[in-house]
Amino acid sequence: MTEPGNAVAEAGGTPPHTTTAPADARPPRPGKARGGWWGGDASEPVRRNLGLVGVLVLLYLIGVFSRPDIFASGARLWSNELTVLTQAASIGVITIGMTFVMISGGIDLSVGALLALASVWSTTVATQSYGPGVMIFTALAVGTVAGAVNGILIAYGRMVPFIATMALMVAARGLSQKISGKLTQISKVDTINKIAETKVLGIPLLVIIFGAVAAAGWILLNRTTFGRRTVAIGGNPEAARLAGINLRRHQVLLYALSGLCCGIAAIMVTSLSNAGSSDHGNLYELQAIAAAIIGGTSLAGGRGTIVGSVLGVLVFTQITNLFIVNNLQLEFQLIAQGAIIVGAVLIQQFRVAALRRPAPPGA
Repeated sequence: MTEPGNAVAEAGGTPPHTTTAPADARPPRPGKARGGWWGGDASEPVRRNLGLVGVLVLLYLIGVFSRPDIFASGARLWSNELTVLTQAASIGVITIGMTFVMISGGIDLSVGALLALASVWSTTVATQSYGPGVMIFTALAVGTVAGAVNGILIAYGRMVPFIATMALMVAARGLSQKISGKLTQISKVDTINKIAETKVLGIPLLVIIFGAVAAAGWILLNRTTFGRRTVAIGGNPEAARLAGINLRRHQVLLYALSGLCCGIAAIMVTSLSNAGSSDHGNLYELQAIAAAIIGGTSLAGGRGTIVGSVLGVLVFTQITNLFIVNNLQLEFQLIAQGAIIVGAVLIQQFRVAALRRPAPPGA
C-alpha cells in the first residue's frame, strides 16, 4: 500500500506538511551566519582564539617597552615565561574543570577551598607516613568526593549551583582549618616536594602536567559522548532530557571532574610550597572563572573551548606578570583583574544580543 505522502508525490503534488523551496534559493554561505563577526558560525572559536593570541603578542610588546631588560633578552624572557607558566599551572588545571562546569550551565565557587582541603588532608602526619602514592591518592579522592557532593546537592537536592558551591566553599575552608589547626603542615616527602623542581627537556614538570590535563580535557570535550552531552545540557537542558540524557547523573560527574582537577592542583601547590595549608587556593575560583570567560566560555552555558580557556589562563597570568615585573602594587593588579572580567562579560553580552537580533531580509 502506498503511503499518503508518497501517493501525493507520485501524483506530481507536494506531500502534506512539507514546503517547497523557491527556485532561486541558495544555501547559506559558510562563515556568514547570523550575528556577523560576533559569532554564530563554526569559525567563531577560531577567530576568538586568534584574537587571544593577538592579545598575548600585544602584552609581549608592552613588556618589551616597559621592561626591555627582561622581554628583549632571549635567556631572561625564557626564564621569566617558564616561571609564569609554573605559577599558572595549578590555576590552569582548575580552569579546565571549571570550563566543563560552565559549559553545562553551572558554576563552581568551591574550587579554591577544595584545593586547600585536599592539600591539608594529604599532608597530615598520618597520610605522609604512608608515602607519596597515598598522598596523591588522598588529594585526588578528597577533591573528587567533595566535587561529587556539590553535584549531588545540585542534581538531587535541586539547589542553585551558586548557593550549593558557595556553601561547600565555606564548609571546606572551615574543615581544612579544623584538620590543620590553622597551622601550615610541612611536607616531608621528597618525592612530592621535587615535583615542582623536576624538568623534562628544560620544561618544568608542573607545566607538562597542565598541558596533559588540558589535552585530556580537549579530547573529553570534543571527541567523546560525555563532551557532547555537556554541551547539549548547557545549550538546552529540556531538549537534552528529552533526548535521553540523564541530567542528574551527568551533573554529578561534571562536578566530580571539577573536584578531581582541584585534587591535581592541590598536589601541584603542595609541591611548590612544600606544605599544605588552609590558605591555599585563595581566590582561585575567581581567577579560574575569569580565565574561562576570557577564553570564550559562556556564563549561560552551551559554549566554550579548552583551547580558549588555556589561552585565557595565559592572558590573565601574563597581565599579572607585567604588573609584578613593573613593581606595581597589588591593589592595581586586583583592579585590572576586575576590569578584565567586566570587559569579557560585556563582550559576551554583545555577542548574545547579536545572535538574538533578527536576521536582515535577504541574508
